Amino acid sequence: MLNSIRKLTCRLINTWVCITLGACFAFTPLARADWLDEYANYVKKEASKYNVPGYAFVFYEQGKAPRVYVYGKTTKKNGEKVTKDTVFRLASVSKTFTALLTAKLVEKNQLAWNTPISALVPDIPFKGKGMSELQLQHIVGQSSGFMPNAYDNLIEADYSLERVLKALGELEPLCKPGECYTYQNALFGALEYHFSQNNTSYSRQMQAQLFSPLGMTTASVGKGGLFASESWAKPHIAITRTKWREGNVESNYYRFSPAAGVNASIADMTIYLQALLGEFPTVVSPQMVDEVTSERVITKRETYRRGWRGMIDSAHYGLGWRIYDIDGTKLNYHGGWVKGYRADVAFSPKHKAGYVMLMNAESNIINTTTAELWKRFLKETDEAR
Repeated sequence: MLNSIRKLTCRLINTWVCITLGACFAFTPLARADWLDEYANYVKKEASKYNVPGYAFVFYEQGKAPRVYVYGKTTKKNGEKVTKDTVFRLASVSKTFTALLTAKLVEKNQLAWNTPISALVPDIPFKGKGMSELQLQHIVGQSSGFMPNAYDNLIEADYSLERVLKALGELEPLCKPGECYTYQNALFGALEYHFSQNNTSYSRQMQAQLFSPLGMTTASVGKGGLFASESWAKPHIAITRTKWREGNVESNYYRFSPAAGVNASIADMTIYLQALLGEFPTVVSPQMVDEVTSERVITKRETYRRGWRGMIDSAHYGLGWRIYDIDGTKLNYHGGWVKGYRADVAFSPKHKAGYVMLMNAESNIINTTTAELWKRFLKETDEAR
């Protein structure tokens, strides 16, 4: 009965489209001109200027219909139009999902944040100084102590998961676990290894714990999941700032799925935002969100990042999330970049609002478009007071 009412409502209001869990999306052509429409026009002009193949973004403010904007095609040559159901690679935005999955398993007493590396990968010794203190929380919280992006080159050279982990096990850290921020991809393979040793996988756990309960019907993990999507955006690699060539979907970072293996559409990422803002507490509890977005290590360099410079007063990393302070407003954020794709996710608990942008090109416009969204939104909320 409830679903029938939702469907009838959305048919009567021809600017809305119902998706999973009854959310309705406002299409932009008939939406009233406002700050978000102006922002969308700005993004479209930037994309056109740099010849970006395609993108999708959503802005969601609790209590209002999600606003989805799509642009371009799945591939530059003869591609389908990007829609709300077109699937993109999320790249390192996957780490935010990994953090929530881990928090969920901790909540169920199936894992613990203080699980040592020796329990996660018992067959691979980590011999460096202080590595007996390396725990799951340090892996997800990017404070392992290893040099930043250690052995990403081995991932990109298609070394096996086990071989890369063995190489990490021989590495001497820069600091003790928990003492400094040291961003990693390869070390997230320890979670994939742990699941495989326990007759499951990261993909199966994501499906069972988050995707299925939330109704994220286009979300998946891995290259096979992307290829099985009804509509998916092809990767585009930069030739120049305004020229792109369609590339191949590479397997390398997919083999380290907890770091960069999730795929999703903007429709599903809207549901994800709603979960992060507390709308599905039986799946993603407020305690889980608070835990993963609590400050742990300082990331001072983030305050100088392109597009955001002058906005961020302080920056930290939590568990799979960056945490920015913008004039007293806490913004939880993460970006992603793999060959041919860019992605951003951010949400403000204070304002109960969130934003996601997905792009099938390695364009740097995302560095400024996300920052610009929050700049305009925070100005709008300040003026409305």
